[in-house]
Amino acid sequence: MATIDVLDSTMYYEELGAGGGEGGRGAGSVPFVFLHGNPTSSHLWRGVLPRIEGAEQGRVRVLAPDLIGMGRSGKPGGAYRFEDHARYLDAWFDALGLDRVVLVGQDWGGALAFDWAARHPGRVRGVAFMETILRPMTWEEYPAAARARFEAMRMPGVGEEMVLDRNLFIEDSIRRTVLNPMSEADRAVYAAPYPTRESRLPMLQWARSMPLGGEPADVVARVEEYGAWLSVSPEVPKLLLTFDGSPALMVGPEQAAWCEENISALESEYCGAAAHLCPEDRPQEIAAAVNSWAARHGLAD
Repeated sequence: MATIDVLDSTMYYEELGAGGGEGGRGAGSVPFVFLHGNPTSSHLWRGVLPRIEGAEQGRVRVLAPDLIGMGRSGKPGGAYRFEDHARYLDAWFDALGLDRVVLVGQDWGGALAFDWAARHPGRVRGVAFMETILRPMTWEEYPAAARARFEAMRMPGVGEEMVLDRNLFIEDSIRRTVLNPMSEADRAVYAAPYPTRESRLPMLQWARSMPLGGEPADVVARVEEYGAWLSVSPEVPKLLLTFDGSPALMVGPEQAAWCEENISALESEYCGAAAHLCPEDRPQEIAAAVNSWAARHGLAD
């Protein structure tokens, strides 16, 4: 675990393998970068990171940052829009000198992984993703179980009351998006960065950033841009991890079928029953799928 200066703030990250707590930074080791979404942190990957093969041998650097304003990273202020997260994440990659990376993302972490890869195509070796934002959607396409809540969050004043005042994501949503009950100790880790109304702004901004019904236009444009890259990048292996067991899954059968038709060099692997926060429910299966995919394509060599 470490913290590094990034732009006008700091970003915290977990690290195993070459460069982390098990030895010095190894030149030539392959960075596997795990990106979380809303409202979690690098803690989401605690059951996955130790199971990624190659870290103990120094062939792989396994890293998981906390996005800016989240987890143990700094809170520099501002709007915490998608473009802000991408800018700080770019600076984090550069500060650590990460190149030829393998990206693994869930929720907005998957969207940021796609976005980074599309803008840095020469620096990415592979992308694995789960329960993430694949394309702009209509409101009718969004999971019905979450639609009314996200519509309300976009209403001025209502969203602030729900997320900033009532802390809805931490007090309620995070419990609803796992199949296996989350321990109070783990929920407390997720809650720790958000003790005040002001500190909760990143969670509200993420909720309002979902590309639904053509809005917000800047996020729709970013998603369309990385969607174009996903369709024309056969040189980069991609892995979709799928699950079942929750009506609120973002990537159900229809979205998975869309991926098969529209994403180049794609493989899919079913990892069992899980809810939206799938690394909480299926860490062992996720790690095994990533390891197997990486071995097939020589990504850790």
